[in-house]
Formats: sequence, C-alpha cells, structure tokens
Amino acid sequence: MARQEILEYLQGASTTGYEVFGAHFTHEYGQDGVRFTVYAPAAAGMQLIGECNDWQGWRMERTPEGVWSIFVRDIPEGMKYKYRVTTSAGEVYDRADPFAFYSEVRPDTASVVYDVTRYEWHDGAFLAARDKNFSRPLNIYEMHAGSWKRPDGQGMPSYTALADSLIPYLKAGGYTHVELLPLTEHPFDGSWGYQCTGYFAATSRYGGSRELMQFVDRCHQAGIGVILDFVPLHFVTDFYALHQFDGSFLYESEDEARRFSEWGTALFDYTKPHVLSFMKSALDFWMAYYHIDGVRYDAVSCLIYHGGRPENGVNEAGVWFLKNANYALGQKWPDVMLIAEDSSMYLKVTAPVPYGGLGFDYKWDLGFMNDTFRYLAGSNRRQERISASTEYFYQEKYILPFSHDEVVHCKNTIVNKLPGTLEQRLAQARALYLYFFTHPGKKLNFMGNEFAAVREWDEARQLDWDLLDNLGHAQFNRFFCAVSRWYGTEPALYETDLHPEGFCWLHTDGGVFVYERRSLQGEPVVVALNFSGQPCLHLSVRVRDGLWREALSTEDKAFGGAGLTNGEKQVAGGCLTLRLPGYGGCAFKR
Repeated sequence: MARQEILEYLQGASTTGYEVFGAHFTHEYGQDGVRFTVYAPAAAGMQLIGECNDWQGWRMERTPEGVWSIFVRDIPEGMKYKYRVTTSAGEVYDRADPFAFYSEVRPDTASVVYDVTRYEWHDGAFLAARDKNFSRPLNIYEMHAGSWKRPDGQGMPSYTALADSLIPYLKAGGYTHVELLPLTEHPFDGSWGYQCTGYFAATSRYGGSRELMQFVDRCHQAGIGVILDFVPLHFVTDFYALHQFDGSFLYESEDEARRFSEWGTALFDYTKPHVLSFMKSALDFWMAYYHIDGVRYDAVSCLIYHGGRPENGVNEAGVWFLKNANYALGQKWPDVMLIAEDSSMYLKVTAPVPYGGLGFDYKWDLGFMNDTFRYLAGSNRRQERISASTEYFYQEKYILPFSHDEVVHCKNTIVNKLPGTLEQRLAQARALYLYFFTHPGKKLNFMGNEFAAVREWDEARQLDWDLLDNLGHAQFNRFFCAVSRWYGTEPALYETDLHPEGFCWLHTDGGVFVYERRSLQGEPVVVALNFSGQPCLHLSVRVRDGLWREALSTEDKAFGGAGLTNGEKQVAGGCLTLRLPGYGGCAFKR
C-alpha cells in the first residue's frame, strides 16, 4: 500500500482515495490477484468473506493507522465479497465495501469485484470542447432512469436500452444535457437514489458499470453532456453499509443531536478529515471514470445551515467541505460544472472560493420557480412576483429549475398548477415556457413537463407516453420542442446570462410583460407575454427601427393556438405594435 496516499486521505487532502481503498486488480508476489483495503480504525478484527472462501473469512492485516488489507490471488471479476468486522465490544457484523466499484442488485447487498479501468472511451472531441457553458446554451433534461420508459411498461430499463431511446429524444427536443437522479447504489427504489449506500458504485439496477460508461460515451458522441445528481449530505442507516461501520461512528457524528437528518438518514460528519477525503474522492471518481460533465449537489442549504434553517446557525463543517471540495475539484476539473440545489439566501454560493464564495458554478433559482407559480396560480397576482427575479438575478449564476420536486407529493404537475380548463391551462403553459426559455438563466426541466404531464411523477411507473396521442398534448409538445430548440440557436437568449445589460424591461403592467434580450453583439429579441387572461390586447413598445419578424408565437395553430399571430412588422419611429391574446405570448427578432 502507498503510505503517503493513505496519510493524505486521513488528513482530508485526498481526492483519489479510490486508488488505495476498495478491491483492485494487481500483480504482487509474482502473482495476479486482487488487493482488498478498508479503513476501520475502531475494529478489533477484520476478515474478508466472499465467494472465494465460501464466506468463511480470511484475516486481514492492520496498519497502525487502522487500515486493513489482504491480497488474494486468482480472483475473477464479478466475485461477491464483504468485510466481517469484529468491534471492540466483540460484536461481529458483515459490511459492504465503502469503496466498492459495483454491488449486487438490490435487495442483495454484497460488494462485487469490478474492473472500472477496462472501458475504452471515444469521446475525446467532446471533452476537448467541454466548458462550463456560461456564454453557451445550457438546456437540461432532468430524469429518473428507472421510470422514463420501461420495457413493456414494466421492468427496469438497461443503460443500453436507455441510450437507444433517450439520445434521439434529447436531440429532437433541443437539449444540451441530461441530468440523472442519483445513480450511486441505493437499496430502496422509492428513495429515487437520494438515500445511498455505495458512493463509488453505479447502481446495478440498470446493468453493469461499463454499460453506464458506454451510455455517457454515446451521449458525448451525440453532443449531449451528462450531469449526475449527487448526495453529499447523508447516507442510509441500513446496517450493512456506512452506518457505525467499524463499531464506532466512523462517518457520522458522535453527537447524537448532529447525527441524523430529518429523513431518518445519517449525516456525514465533515469535522473528520477522512470523511472530507471520502466525499472528495467519490466526486472525483465519477469525473475521472465516468466522464461526468457536471455534478448537482443535493440539499446544499443543509450543508450551509444546520437542518437547512438559518436560525439553527451556520454549519461550519459543511461550509468547509463545500469550499474545500469545490476548490479542489475546480482546480482538477476546470471544465466540469458544479451545481448547487440551494434554497437558502446565503451569499456568494457561486463566487470562487478565493473570493469568499462556496465555489459553485451555478445555483438553482428556486425563488424564480416559486414566484412564477405563485403568480400564475394565484387569484391575487402581484406584478413583482414576475419582475423581482431580475432584481436579484445577477448576484449569482443561476439555473432556472422546473424539477422533479415540483411534480410530486401533491404539488401537482406543471400544467395542473394553472387555473382553468385543460385548453386554458395548455395556453398558459405555452406562455409560461416562452417566459421560461427567454428569461435570463440556464434551463432545467423534469421529464414529462415537455408534453404537459397531468399525473404526478411516480418512480414505480413509466411516464404516460400515451398522452402524446391526445391532440392537445401533442401540440403542446410540438411547441415545447420548438421553443427549446430556438433557445439553443438564438445567442440573445444565452450569451448574456451573466450580464445585466443583456436584459431590459419594456413593459410590466396589468399582467402583461414585455422585455428585450440582447446578444454580446447587441442583436435584440423582444418577448411579450399576456398573463392577464384579457383577450386580444393591443400593445405598443419602444424598440429599434427596422424589420421585425415574429420568431415564435404561442398562438400558432400548430401549437394548439387560435392562429392569432403578428407576422412581420416594419418599425419606423421606434414603436412596435403587437396583438396579444389572453394567456398568450410572442417573440420578435430584428
């Protein structure tokens, strides 16, 4: 074993603990085999058990630092194993490997010897052009792999089948990236992956780890980036995994008041340097071996504040973890996006660590999402719910999320949050998405939003694809894909997301909103939205002279509208006159 690497890991300085710990194919003593290594300083004894010894146990050797290891020859890939821990109290438990690269399919819990170095990648051109997309379009399709589309509507899909169906779907929809709910190994389907047991193991529900690598590779070859949802806050208390791993609270706090989350899971204790190294190594592992293009950190507010509540005080250890990890990963992977799912008002979430920030590249703008839905669903529509977003927008770098959290737990789906008949709701949803795709900020939508799903998401069922046989939903999907693709081709809608001069309000009154977006070269797009419900408003706004053409209208008959469009307008004297139907919108380009 490399003693220096172990010391760096124990000091909190490592991002590559996976190179030492876990099960590694190696050549030692003139023989091929596997070295198994685990950190368990409080254990009184440690044995390797598995198919190699009929689960009877072979004693592992201990270093002074509490690292246990054994070399075993002639171990095949796919062999199942665990560690048998004897605690200082004499209790004996069988544990999965915290650094296992693969695991049995749930409900079985053994770790599996797996060679993650064997996949041959073909995505060099994509990686060479990859960056953080600050002045590029970033249009993310958030999805749960197990419930997007199932074979015969029933069983779990494979990574390979998912690639076959998903990639052309993403290309047709104009998406630049796909974000997958956590793929780290987890025991319970209903947790959606947010209650994890294996931070280095891609879940075996959908196939082998090399199949997932091939999925990412195929996405890259098609020009689509892959973002992984990740859970650095907490882990399950199932007793075969990290919880009280060696008889002590190795990964969690000794303080019971700081040990558990509101979800009944155990919180990582980032006051312990080796825990810091563990999580940094896990994040680095997915970037190194799976070529992940971005990581979305779940529940960042709980890492900033105890319990996610400012009144509970700042979680200093959690903040230190975020700064330490983001700085280290940002230095090593300068083209991989680090994204915070953060509902707090904490400042400088997306500022660089050397400037006092947390070091994220993007933060979810949950305020935009909440204010928009409150405005559209409410009877008392306050104008500032719409206009306020641009007042704080340039304090951080934002992604606008209409995420999975908004279509579950009786929150209703996007289209069903809106009032009126289905026809009226679809019209409002078209206007909503015109607003969404033309508002400053990068974009994220959860699967099903693109065809106006009416049933709340359920991880046990595939999406209701038969809705596309309904004319109204098919037309809405046609509009969604059109505005999504237009966003990716119109520089005014993405180049100046970080520049206040790229956005200007032209009108905000009576439920009607008009604004201008500009590209870096100053080319404008004007967007007009009528959320008032008043039919066929005529509105004049000040714009530059020239020929303006309607680039997109929510009232296009192809999208389910009434056909009330504006065509081309020759402007002389700086006044553009528009017709806006109730719950409609249009966008003009000069």
